[in-house]
Parts: sequence; C-alpha cells; structure tokens
Amino acid sequence: MPEYEFREMYVPRGVSRKDAARLLTDEAEYGHWEVDRLRLYPDGSRRVRLRRRIIRQVRATW
Repeated sequence: MPEYEFREMYVPRGVSRKDAARLLTDEAEYGHWEVDRLRLYPDGSRRVRLRRRIIRQVRATW
C-alpha cells in the first residue's frame, strides 16, 4: 500500500476560480502534489488537501 504525505491549503474567498486553478496547477507541476480533497464553503472560500506519494529508497546490499 502506498504511503502519502498531506498538505492543507486555504484559498480565501476573494481569489478567483482561475487564480485558484493556477495555484493548484503550480503545486502539482513543481511540487508533485495532487488534489486529494477540495471543499468549497458557502462564502466562496476553499479548503484543499493535497497529497503526494512518499517514495522510499531501498538500500543496495553489496
């Protein structure tokens, strides 16, 4: 089973949908994050949980 690390982000209500998409795209492209959960509140703010897979290095035995 893969292991993930998580990161919470808060996007305030004044941020447009286009700007929020650009922010999440940058996180995905440069930080290798993907959206795990997005919650849109009635006031227009968003809470986003991002995740990325933890890759463990296996030591080589000589």
